[in-house]
Amino acid sequence: MTSLSFEKALEDLEKIVEKLEKGGLSLSESLDLFEKGVKLARFLREELGKAEKKVEILLKDEKGELKEEPFELDKEAASSEEKSDRGDNEDIPF
Repeated sequence: MTSLSFEKALEDLEKIVEKLEKGGLSLSESLDLFEKGVKLARFLREELGKAEKKVEILLKDEKGELKEEPFELDKEAASSEEKSDRGDNEDIPF
């Protein structure tokens, strides 16, 4: 799975979620898709962790201490993120 790009893995995971939400699959098909989805989610989480560590390294000052930088979202992006935060995602296990 290491040759898989982050974007492709995310796209594949979204397709799996759509199929599972749509329903109509056998138990075996559902379990296979769920297993693939968990593997993709773990891969994505690992890639995000690597990216976060890179960003931390890039933000360290000359003393090697992490310096905090405020992150400003433009108004449009912030409002769309607020809307998605209100979604019903509390039952996601990862």
